[in-house]
Amino acid sequence: MSPPRHATVRLVDELGASGKVREIFDDIKATKGIDFLPNFWRTLATNPDHLELVWRQLKTLMHPEAAGRTSKLDSRTREIIALAVSATNGCAYCVNSHTAALRKLGVDSEMLGEVLAIAGLFNQTNALADGYQIEPDVLPPHE
Repeated sequence: MSPPRHATVRLVDELGASGKVREIFDDIKATKGIDFLPNFWRTLATNPDHLELVWRQLKTLMHPEAAGRTSKLDSRTREIIALAVSATNGCAYCVNSHTAALRKLGVDSEMLGEVLAIAGLFNQTNALADGYQIEPDVLPPHE
């Protein structure tokens, strides 16, 4: 197991945040229905403009109802995609975060294993297709 990670910047204290950062922190907690602010957001708050940009994007795509839009994907599907990409990118922080979110949505260990098995399978087949430089022969229809 790898040693624990340490942030490269000093995280913004949730209780000491003010202005735009305080507003965003409050919106994150309300939107996600959580009672603490995850370290990811406290880290991004070291640059308030970046915090605002990333939160707006995430809220729009992962919590569309809170952003005033509808999505063709349900929340569980969005979290499954997030978990699969996080696992593929090797982000332990995000794997844990999205696994926790999926657990809250009722996903059990067997389903988590299936999601990760499919993500792993397509990492393998994508690498093989790319390594062999296989020319696409099955193309999607145009709308």
